[in-house]
Amino acid sequence: MIETAPAGARAQRAERTRRRKTWTISIVGIVLAIFPLAPVVWMLSTAFKPNNEIFANPPRLIAENPTIEAFVAILTDGEKLRIFGNSYLVAACVVLITLLIAVHAAYAFSRFEFRGKTIINVCIIATQAVPPITLLIPFMGLIVLLGLFNNLIGLILVYIVFTLPYCTIMLTSYFNGIPRELDESVKVDGGNAMTALWRVILPVSAPGLVSVGVYAFIIAWNEYLFALSLTNTMDMRTVPIGIDLLMGQHSYQWNEIMAMSVLGCLPVIVVFTIFQRHFVAGLAAGAVKA
Repeated sequence: MIETAPAGARAQRAERTRRRKTWTISIVGIVLAIFPLAPVVWMLSTAFKPNNEIFANPPRLIAENPTIEAFVAILTDGEKLRIFGNSYLVAACVVLITLLIAVHAAYAFSRFEFRGKTIINVCIIATQAVPPITLLIPFMGLIVLLGLFNNLIGLILVYIVFTLPYCTIMLTSYFNGIPRELDESVKVDGGNAMTALWRVILPVSAPGLVSVGVYAFIIAWNEYLFALSLTNTMDMRTVPIGIDLLMGQHSYQWNEIMAMSVLGCLPVIVVFTIFQRHFVAGLAAGAVKA
């Protein structure tokens, strides 16, 4: 009994300390979360406000008379719908083409030895250290030379240049972690390397494919600088430029700007929510296997 009391007191102190740490971490986490979430919450709130309430004093988070007129204005405007269509088309093409090329390139780097492999790998990795803005003028000159200025095809090609190196690196790391015995079993059955890739490697690489696909989608959907520089008519603009042009007009319709921003965020949120588990698993696996 003499030794039990101190032991019980120590357990109580340890429990109190654990609770204090838990509360401290929770409070710090909430405070840190407020900073990135506050602009998003205000954007969503403003999208449902009539213009006469946006600059109310004192500011109100929830509108007295909520309205969806800003969303209706965006979704019934053919020009704005065309902008969203452009972004969907560009993002879809970038994802599909990037995956198609990166899968084969990564499989080659992972499974075969060939002359210049190390040099090519170094060059691919080195591209990740180049700031995209330094390539703006060279890319613009090349796109004009190819006759693809103010053309979505030119935009797609530029985005693929940016997404392909990273996706190839990640998939190479992922494929390196897949046992080569799987390839050999296919060859024993009379298959070749392409058969092994499509029938064996890709089905077990779903997390890796999802992670690079989501990455390519986000890059293509959110990119601003090249979309602004390589297009000059509204029928070729993408969502980030459409939002910017709304802000550049003489009278600001802030609720419409925020409504278009909300609609512009939705595809990324939906894609990430659906594929979050595979995305995180793919990134973790690629990092570990690298």
